[in-house]
Amino acid sequence: MEFNVKKCKLMHVRRDKVNFKYTMKGNTLQETSLEKDLGVVISGDGKTLSQCQQVYNKVIRILRMINRTIKYKERRIMVRLYKSLVRPHLGYCVSAWSPHYLKDKELHRFTRMFKDLRQRNYGEILKSLNLWTLEERWNRQDLIEVFTMYKGFTWLSIDELFERDANIKGSRGHTLRLKKKQSVRYFFHREW
Repeated sequence: MEFNVKKCKLMHVRRDKVNFKYTMKGNTLQETSLEKDLGVVISGDGKTLSQCQQVYNKVIRILRMINRTIKYKERRIMVRLYKSLVRPHLGYCVSAWSPHYLKDKELHRFTRMFKDLRQRNYGEILKSLNLWTLEERWNRQDLIEVFTMYKGFTWLSIDELFERDANIKGSRGHTLRLKKKQSVRYFFHREW
C-alpha cells in the first residue's frame, strides 16, 4: 500500500521538544500535537483532555436534541434513549482515553432532565434510574479487556502490560496476581 505523503503527519510523544524535521519521499512531514484517529483524539503530551472535550460536546448535543424533542419525559423512555444514543459515545475506545478527572467521569446533564430527582445527589439519582456510574462502566470494560488478554482472545499479551506479582496481600490465595508495569513509555515504543 502506498503512503499518501500529504496525509502523513509527525507527532512527538515525549516531554521535551525535538527540533528535527522528518521527510518522506522528499516532502517534509507536517508536525502536529493533536491528531484524530478512528474517532479518538491522540495528544502528543499523552493527556486525554481533548478527547474528553470532544466526547462531552457530542453527548451534550445529543442530550439537547432529546430534551427538545421529547415532551413527556417518562423515565423508562429517557433511560432507553440515554442507553442507545448517549452511552455508546461515552464508552467508545474508553480503554485508550480513560478520563482521570472527576469532572470527566460524571454526566449530570442527563440526570437534570428529571425534575422530580433534582433534589437528590448524583449517586441516588443513578440508583433510582437503575444505571451505573460512568466510572463503574469503564472499570468493567477494563476488567473485560484484561480478561480477554489473559485468556489469549486478543493479539496483545497480558505480559506486555502487566507483571505477575506474588507479593500482593488480600487476594485470598488467588494464583493470578497482576501488577501494572511501571512505565507508559513501554507501550509507545513498542514496534507495531
